[in-house]
Amino acid sequence: MTWDTITLTVEDGVATLTVDRPDQLNALTVDTLEAIEAGLAEAAAEDARAVILAGAGEEAFIAGADISYMVDLSTPEAQAYAELGHRVADTIESFPAPVIAAVDGYALGGGCELALACDLRVAADSAVFGQTEIDLGIIPGWGGTQRLPALVGDETARRLIFLGERIDADAAAECGLVGEVVADEAFDDRVDELAETLAAQSATAMRAAKEALNAADDGPTPTGLAVERRAWSGLFGTHDQREGMQAFLAKRDPSFE
Repeated sequence: MTWDTITLTVEDGVATLTVDRPDQLNALTVDTLEAIEAGLAEAAAEDARAVILAGAGEEAFIAGADISYMVDLSTPEAQAYAELGHRVADTIESFPAPVIAAVDGYALGGGCELALACDLRVAADSAVFGQTEIDLGIIPGWGGTQRLPALVGDETARRLIFLGERIDADAAAECGLVGEVVADEAFDDRVDELAETLAAQSATAMRAAKEALNAADDGPTPTGLAVERRAWSGLFGTHDQREGMQAFLAKRDPSFE
């Protein structure tokens, strides 16, 4: 499949989905959001074991939603746009393999929200994060009000959203928004290395781990624990469970499916 606003490559189990609108700082149009959704479906069909979500060019990961499209939206049109953004973020969050947000440059507004939906966030030194919607007279509409507090805590999330603050990569790491910061010149290699490491793990165990971890955010603790028990026990009898444990006992590297 081909798209005008994204590129998708799948190699050795790693899918790289790149928003390819560098002249517009990779801003998210309706077409781009729909292409991301389709690209993720294609990556799943290709049995990707890890996904890298990136932005083309050196200035931005994703600078936000398309303001020129939003400016004259009616309430019903805005609702439809919100539903599309939520659907894309939910697709990232529920993708059956880990998704890495490879953030260099700006990750603002809707771009930050898509990064929040990823499993892991790696930032280049040049990265800048912000839920800056308040400056436009609106609020985050693609999950930011829910996912951001879960990562950084209530007070920090309120400051970022109420004040529209932009923070650099080090500040993002300090508050828990990203997992690691990498020098710009080493950024691509580190993201590739992380994705390759994830792709080498048991795909069935990784899918179960992601399902259980997501359940922790979706409801009360007893519900999440029930999901964990079901996911954990369901792995027994699979090739990867048998192989992983036999390899451990034999002191050799496992060969996962």
